[in-house]
Formats: sequence, C-alpha cells, structure tokens
Amino acid sequence: MMKPPESRSSYTEPGGISGKNRHHLELLHRELRDPFGADEAAKVLGIAHDRASRLLRHLAAQGWLARVRQGLYITVPLEARSSGEWIEDPWVVGSKALAPCYVGGWSACEHWGLTEQIFNEIALVTAKPIRKRRQTIQGTNFRVKAVASDQIFGTKTVWRNQSRVEVSDPSRTVIDMLDDPSFGGGIRHVVHALREYFAEHFDREGLLEYAERRGNRSVYKRLGYLIESRGFASDELTDVCAERMSTGVVDLDPSAPKVGRIVKRWNMRVNVDVSESNE
Repeated sequence: MMKPPESRSSYTEPGGISGKNRHHLELLHRELRDPFGADEAAKVLGIAHDRASRLLRHLAAQGWLARVRQGLYITVPLEARSSGEWIEDPWVVGSKALAPCYVGGWSACEHWGLTEQIFNEIALVTAKPIRKRRQTIQGTNFRVKAVASDQIFGTKTVWRNQSRVEVSDPSRTVIDMLDDPSFGGGIRHVVHALREYFAEHFDREGLLEYAERRGNRSVYKRLGYLIESRGFASDELTDVCAERMSTGVVDLDPSAPKVGRIVKRWNMRVNVDVSESNE
C-alpha cells in the first residue's frame, strides 16, 4: 500500500528542522530584527502565546535562535556556524532587555566624542526594576542605573544596523554624570568630558532644563564649581548654578573618601583633585 504524502507540518528538511518550523523561522527573520520574546513571535506567526513560547525554546535548543536572556531571543544568520557564536550588537540587546531605557554615562560619552577612553562595560539607564547594578547579557557587561519612568528624557534615537536605540544627548549625558560621577567613570573623567562638551556641544538652555528636571540640586554645585574652577563657561551660567544649588555640604565625588577642603561658595567638599584633569 502506498504511503500517503506527509503534511507540511510533519516533514523534516535537511538540517533537522521541519518544514513548518522552517516557515516560522523565515517569518521571524523577516519581521523581527531586534531581540524578541513570545509576545512578538506570537503576533508575527499568528499563533497562541504559549505555543510561541514553546516554539522559541525549541528553536533555540536546536541552534536556530540565540537566547539573549530568559524569554528573549535573536535570530541567527544562516552563515553563522552555531547560535553560540552569534552575538547581537550589545546596545541593541541591552536596550531591548532593559526597556524602557537609554544608553548613557561613559558609553554616551564615547558615542558623542566626549572621551577617548575605552570602558569595558556599557552604561545604561533604565526605568525597569532591577536587582543588580552590574549585569551580563549575552556575554557583554552592563553597568545599569535605575530611575523613575519620568526620568527617561533627553535622548536621541540612533540606528545600530537596522535597530533603533536611545542614547542620552550630550547635555543629558553631562547632567547624568554630575548627578552620579561614578556613572561617568569618576569625577576626573567627568571633567574631561565637560571640557569637550563645552567646546563642541554646549547647549545652555538644554543643560539647565535637564538639571531642573533631574531634580538633584547637588548637580548645580558640581557644575558651578567645575565651570568656575576650570573656566569652562560664562560667569552668567555660574550665577544660575549658585542661585539654584542646594544647602548643605556635598562631595565632589561621592564615591571617593570624605576628605579634603570645603569650598564655602559652593558648599563643596573637594575630595578629589581635578586641577589637572582636563590638561
């Protein structure tokens, strides 16, 4: 008796993947360029969420997808010899895994040309609840800072291949680093970045608007002290900082030991010597 032809859903093509799953994989390749989860896959494939979740796990186990982290995947180019060898652009992966978020701090400095220093972590600001400030995603190390959702502002959209990623614009980058110098690689590196910012990207209105929206009056102290002591900007901007700064003494760099002279004009403990930081 002649065996009936197998349906599309059951036959297996060379390479160990069924015809139906091959079709699903082609749709995922065509429609989803960024890392994706079961919700996006279910919508593209027109199947239930639970089924999409099982399918993604199966395709990842077979090497047709690469797992970024739990519940998040990327397609693997056909030319890649194995899923384990394929690493998506870390900016794209991090932005998807920790959305809503933006690339900031020293990584934004690198993007805007505010530094020539190379960092081995990507700095990222997220409104997503996190338990660890340092995370590793698909082999890349991230330094993550959590903020309230209304603090996701002052960003620019950049394209990484065919994916959109948000990065803090130069003024927001500066404000973030003055808010938390450790996120800018320490106050000495922040001074380097400030020099480049005032030389190439200075936006007075944007800088002051972002400082006000950030809501940390210590930012005005650090900004006022640094532009006055290093001659970065006008006296008028310094006067605005003096009017808006908080009371009480703060450290120039909160991550450094609490030692050093106090500059009364700025209620600033200069606990790090930055006298030659922009030479």
